[in-house]
Amino acid sequence: MHISFNCIQEDKPGEKWKALFDRTWPHYKTWFLSEGSMARKGYLTSYSEFKRHMPELLPMYDHLVMLAGGGDLEGRFLSMYCPPAYMSGCSQVAWTNGSASLIRNYDYSFKMFEGTMMYTNWLQPVIGVSDCTWGLLDGMNASGLAASLTFGGRKIVGSGFGIPVIIRYILEIAKTVEEGIAILNRVPVHMAYNVTLIDNTGNYSTVYLSPDRKPVIVNTPVATNHQMEVEWGDYASLTGTIERKRYLDEVITSPFETEASMVNRFLHPPLYNTNFDKSFGTLYTIIYRINARNIEVLWPHKHIFQSFDIFTENLVAPLETDIFS
Repeated sequence: MHISFNCIQEDKPGEKWKALFDRTWPHYKTWFLSEGSMARKGYLTSYSEFKRHMPELLPMYDHLVMLAGGGDLEGRFLSMYCPPAYMSGCSQVAWTNGSASLIRNYDYSFKMFEGTMMYTNWLQPVIGVSDCTWGLLDGMNASGLAASLTFGGRKIVGSGFGIPVIIRYILEIAKTVEEGIAILNRVPVHMAYNVTLIDNTGNYSTVYLSPDRKPVIVNTPVATNHQMEVEWGDYASLTGTIERKRYLDEVITSPFETEASMVNRFLHPPLYNTNFDKSFGTLYTIIYRINARNIEVLWPHKHIFQSFDIFTENLVAPLETDIFS
């Protein structure tokens, strides 16, 4: 077992995006149809909802569907409207002591990990870690806004979009935390998620999202895998969400904490996890340094450094010595 991490730069979707889609589509197709085709919304509904809620991205969506072959199933999948339920782990913190940065661990199953960082220039330059071939798990734009997601720890599933495409939408059109919050207030999400936003002024917010209630905006720099309170006890116990949040709440207030020491904490327990057999292992640690406009992806024995000014296309593989040891 191993994973790879690929960094690609392509201003507009073309051959490189098509190669990513072709590589991952067999797996995504199986996942998308896991509950049967009728369990997913039809193309016309998906298209209509996408046009209604994210009109600025509609030309890009149309282009991606064309690149993917123009099929009904591909179009429904790429809309990310009412996809199958999926749950990740993750911890994240907005750092503002001296400089603005977003630090996070992505905890999930390596079998479902796309392993791709994309540097694109669609509506504005964006660098982020890809999911579902064009959504983002986390990212930063050239305007100085960064965003990342964690699962919100609730069982509820409703009508809305998968959060990765909403993160993409935010980073394509928003420039500030306030503009990002405005998007989260109007675009419906299909499951409970926590989104942390931070911009180059040091302003930050975490937004608790759910399909059955209005977004809750909280002035906290920390998010793990529950919202105002634990609502799914078994999941909370499995992921240690309470322990991780308490840990982050404590260390972030220390006057001795630095950005470097905080990043190092994400590479060790309780934030770093090796529960890959339960689909809850840390697949990467990442820091978006907003003022410096650079990004660092880390594992216990490797790291990748990228920036808007210097972005190197490369493939790091395998990472099993880092992750599975």
